[in-house]
Amino acid sequence: MIANGEQQHIQGQRIWAVRAARLFDGYALRVGRPLVVIEGSRIAGVDMTGAPPSADLRVLDLGDATLLPGLIDSHVHLAFDPDDRSKQTMADEDDHTTLTRMRFHAEQQLRAGVTTVRDLGDRRFLALSLRDRYTAGMEMGPEVVAAGPPITRTGGHCWYLGGEADGIAAVEAAVGQHVARGVDVVKVMATGGVTTPGWGPHQSQYTRDELAAVTRIAHAHGRPVTAHAHGRQGMADAVAAGVDGLEHASFFTEGGVEPDWKTVGAVVEAGIFVGATEAWLPTGSMVAPHMAERVEQRSANFARMHREGARLVCCSDAGAGPRKPHGVLPYGILHFGSLGLTNTEALASATSLAAQACGLADRKGRIAVGYDADLIAVAGNPLQHLETLFDIRAVIRAGRTFQG
Repeated sequence: MIANGEQQHIQGQRIWAVRAARLFDGYALRVGRPLVVIEGSRIAGVDMTGAPPSADLRVLDLGDATLLPGLIDSHVHLAFDPDDRSKQTMADEDDHTTLTRMRFHAEQQLRAGVTTVRDLGDRRFLALSLRDRYTAGMEMGPEVVAAGPPITRTGGHCWYLGGEADGIAAVEAAVGQHVARGVDVVKVMATGGVTTPGWGPHQSQYTRDELAAVTRIAHAHGRPVTAHAHGRQGMADAVAAGVDGLEHASFFTEGGVEPDWKTVGAVVEAGIFVGATEAWLPTGSMVAPHMAERVEQRSANFARMHREGARLVCCSDAGAGPRKPHGVLPYGILHFGSLGLTNTEALASATSLAAQACGLADRKGRIAVGYDADLIAVAGNPLQHLETLFDIRAVIRAGRTFQG
C-alpha cells in the first residue's frame, strides 16, 4: 500500500498519474510502461507509449506491477457478519449498530481491491444511506449499488430484513416502495435459501405471475431485477418472468442438483447475468457435507454454462457465512480460473462484465478515458498468475489513494 506521506502528497494534486509495468484494461493485457493520468475522480488519459511524463506531472511509479480496474463484487451483504450464523437478530438491532458494522465491512472490501459493491440485501434501506454518504465524499468507501431489503414471502428467506410481501398486489406495492426509496436494483427471493429456516433452497417462494409482476413494475420505473434462485423451478420461473439477473443459479432439487439446460439456453438467449457466488476461503467448514457436494456439482454446472455462452459474473455473497468474509472476491476469481475460464475471462468477470451486470458499464470496470478513477495495482502479472490478486500494492478509489 501507499505510505502515508506519499499518499498525502499525491492526493494534494488534482491532476496526477500512476504508472506500472503493464495494465489490464478490463478486456486485455497491455504492456509498455502505461501511464494513467487522473484528474479529480476520473481517468483523463491513458498513455501506452512509455514516454517520460511532463516534468510538472506528479507520478506514482509502482514498478513491476499491473494496474487493473477496481474489482466489482456484484453480490454482497454489508450488514451481515459472516461469523454470526443467527442473522435474524438483526430484526431488533438499532441502525447505528448496523451501520457501524457495514462501514467496517466496506473498508474490508476496499482493502481487498473491491472498489464497487452491489448490496443485495440490507435492513431498513441502510445501504442506501451508506451509498449516499460515500457518493457525497463524506466518507471514503467503495461505490455502493443498493437493493434495500429483498422482496420475500412472509417468513421467507431473509424475512428479518423487512421485505415481506405476498401476492401480486403486495409485490407490486413493495417494488413501488423500493423505487420511491431510491434503490438501484430490485432483489426478489424467487426461492428459499440455505440460512433461513422454513423454506428450503429448492422451494419456490413466488409463482411465475408474481415474479412477472415484480419485473413489470421495476422495469416500468427503469430498475433492473435480480432474483435469488437456488431451485430448479424457481430459476425457470424467474427467467420466464423477465429478470435481468439470477443469483446463485444452483438448480437445487429436494434430493440434489439437476441442471435444466433448456433454462440455461433461455438464460443465454436473453443475456441474463448469472451471479455465480463462487468466492469463499479455501479453508474451514462452509456447509454441511451434503451441501458441500451440491456446491461442487454447481461449480461443474457453471463450467458448462460458461461453455454454452452464459454471462457468468464472479461474486461472493459476502457476509453469508464464515468462509465468505468481506473482501473474499479474489478467491472467486482464482476459482473461476479452475472452471475452464481463461485468466483474462476470470478477471473480466469481476471488472468489465460485473460493471455491465450492475448497470455501470459506462464508467466502471475499465481503464479508459472518462471512466471513474477506480484502480488497483498488484505485484507481477495476474494474467499469468491470478494469485497476484492477493498482493495488492495500491488501491485508488475515485482518484484518491486508499490507505488500508
